[in-house]
Amino acid sequence: MEEKEDKGFVVRDRRRIVIEDTPPEEETQRTETQGGTPPREDRRPEPGVSSEARSEATAAESKPFPEVTFSTFVFSLSSSALVHLGEVPDPSTNRLEQDLALAKQIIDTLGMLEEKTRGNLEPDEDRLLKNVLYDLRLRYVQKRKG
Repeated sequence: MEEKEDKGFVVRDRRRIVIEDTPPEEETQRTETQGGTPPREDRRPEPGVSSEARSEATAAESKPFPEVTFSTFVFSLSSSALVHLGEVPDPSTNRLEQDLALAKQIIDTLGMLEEKTRGNLEPDEDRLLKNVLYDLRLRYVQKRKG
């Protein structure tokens, strides 16, 4: 009996590619002949956004992100919990701010993750999750008391 090969699904990217070197008139003509939507006529920077902010945003977008693993995911959640516990400055404001309700929610999320992944983690991942949860829960209780 012949087995059918599962082809899955096909993704087609239909986004327009804007070529910066093309003058706006040529781009508009090209778009109109292709039946697409015309590009933005206004090529000026957004008002109220400094050139420093634009260059910082561009630099941030071009930085490579670390590989997403279970460990980096746990570290990311624990970092957020530490920010909400007031242990680490908020990266956006560079100030210590405390929001125990959000910290508890993240700690509970990590607890749920521990429960749902029980028996499916590598020993190092399991140890990391248990240690992070222990530390965060201890810090949370200390903040609630004091």
